[in-house]
Amino acid sequence: MKAFIPAYLAVVTLTAAGAALAQGDARARQEMVCDYLKKTATGISSHCLSDVRDMADWKAKRALLQQHLLYMLGLDPLPNYRIEKIVFESIPGLYVTGNFYLPRGAVGPHPTILYLCGHAPGPAGAKANYQDRAAWFASNGYCCLILDTLEFGEVPGIHHGIHDLNLWHWLSLGYTPAGTEVWNAIRALDYLDTRPEADKSRIGVTGISGGGAVTWYVAAVDERVAAAAPVCSTYAFGSQAAHWVAAGQCDCIYFHNTFLVDFPIVGALIAPRPLLILGGRRDPDFPPDGFHEVFQKAKRIYDLYARPDAGPERIGLVDDDVGHEDSPLILAEARRWMDQWVKKGAPSRDPETVEKEKPGDLAVLSRLPRDAVNYRIQNLLIPTAPLKNWSTGAAWNERRQQLLAELKDKVFRWFPESRTEFETAANQSTSGWGPGWLASYGDYRDVEFTSEPGIRVRARVLSPKGDAGKAPVLLYVKRPGDSIYFLDMDELLPIFGRYKVVIFYPRLTEQSVSAPDYAEIERTASWTGRTVASMQVWDILRAIQWIVTEEKPSSPSIAVSGKDGMGILGLYAALFDEHVKQVILDNPPASHWQGPALLNILRVSDIPEVAAAFAPRRLVFITEAPKPFDYTRRVYKLLGKPDSLVHAGSLPEALQVWNYGSP
Repeated sequence: MKAFIPAYLAVVTLTAAGAALAQGDARARQEMVCDYLKKTATGISSHCLSDVRDMADWKAKRALLQQHLLYMLGLDPLPNYRIEKIVFESIPGLYVTGNFYLPRGAVGPHPTILYLCGHAPGPAGAKANYQDRAAWFASNGYCCLILDTLEFGEVPGIHHGIHDLNLWHWLSLGYTPAGTEVWNAIRALDYLDTRPEADKSRIGVTGISGGGAVTWYVAAVDERVAAAAPVCSTYAFGSQAAHWVAAGQCDCIYFHNTFLVDFPIVGALIAPRPLLILGGRRDPDFPPDGFHEVFQKAKRIYDLYARPDAGPERIGLVDDDVGHEDSPLILAEARRWMDQWVKKGAPSRDPETVEKEKPGDLAVLSRLPRDAVNYRIQNLLIPTAPLKNWSTGAAWNERRQQLLAELKDKVFRWFPESRTEFETAANQSTSGWGPGWLASYGDYRDVEFTSEPGIRVRARVLSPKGDAGKAPVLLYVKRPGDSIYFLDMDELLPIFGRYKVVIFYPRLTEQSVSAPDYAEIERTASWTGRTVASMQVWDILRAIQWIVTEEKPSSPSIAVSGKDGMGILGLYAALFDEHVKQVILDNPPASHWQGPALLNILRVSDIPEVAAAFAPRRLVFITEAPKPFDYTRRVYKLLGKPDSLVHAGSLPEALQVWNYGSP
């Protein structure tokens, strides 16, 4: 019977001219970023669960860790839903298709398996490619609901938004397709609650690759899962970064690591329910050092539980000499695990034959639903923060303090608590075609300093002649690609000699990065709670601190300027440092939907409100501000500072260069 449902370098004096520092050192600094991310991920992995010493520790931490995991999956709070019994909508318009396999004559409650498919394309859904797994369980007395993935379901949606499509706003939303898959699986468990054939106390979950990753997450966040057997899907962030394997992974494998944890917490959250980890020693996507580490760390938590819920028998590891596949050994061991912990009866046997259905016969839908949102669920699943209107300055100031706290907690949690020494290395030169002509404008230096351990950043400093720190300072932040001419002479020429100009290169801005390399770096950064943009915010903050500490300006006027998204990153840095008295935005995006990507920011706020939080300090737009910044203007007006938000036709006009000295 078949039914269908649907985170001490010595001071060096540089002797080469500024141009000699450029290309080779730029590559070295970029390599520093990659090494830094690898070390940071390894550090997170090494500390995971190390603070759990006994059962009291674990009980104290478990609920918060589970909540954190739900947040990092984009499922906190859980969305609303309704359930339909054949093709069900996990939220309105999000169609989930699958097949429900039942043993012949099924009447009373049976042990039940929720099988979660991996990446297997087909117009009838991924389930057709994994039907033999479901049929095996049904042949041995199980009910088995096999669920299509979002990407390869009958109503397909996007899985590889970061991996393939440069949809960086997924980071700003905190969106991962793992969240959608986990939500659909939770709703599938709800569906099983409606079926009298399924024993609600005996539900096992298994799947391979992407289905294995979702198996991990569902078992960790839903207590209805009695046992789990994830296949070829187990990793530690340190391992993934060390092997630099992001290019081979779908976005659905990962959560965005807001709270700087690691994958073993997922296994710990499953404890003491039975968990079998299955992997291949030659799996290029999930290398064995990663899944061995997860097993060892999760086992520590299992060992904390008192019998009968304790013991090594409740967590196991199958380590086969294969690649990314569920080999006969892996299949057999996963099935044996379910027999032991879900079926709890006589061992199952392999059926003599398994009748394979035609994919079309397994399809649930005859046409695509007109109201389906599967194609755009990535923009709908996670609620974005509303921009509220405020009637009093006191109410706004309360919101501003809340906003700053949320930014520190959810967007920039990784910011180092202690600041390392700058260890400035400088080359002072007036020789060569480049800096030579600058002697008529002022004193030129090419400098490097430490942003955080292992990361060196570069600045070019032009100070007015004889300046004793009296000149106002412009921190001019470079974008990637701003390297046709190293000083942006045409724009900055009216400013030289009147301002101390610090031309600053945050990490990963000095040379071009290919799209695949950028995706690899950006995704690896998200494993460590960072994005490229958030690391650049930190670098800009450090540049401001470097100016204050080492340049010692007596003038209180520090301005930060940047084009496009880099101006917005300068704005974020300025929020956290009162030394900045004005920010100059040139062609800024009006929303993080367009960029830059900051982890979770759209769940917290958006650019117009962040710009409002800079009030009452001076905010200047080169040309008119885009329409969404009317919100910002209203807050400035509410605070009685409408004249502090202005527009100017150029950078010299924004800086009012006529108010300062002449070269």
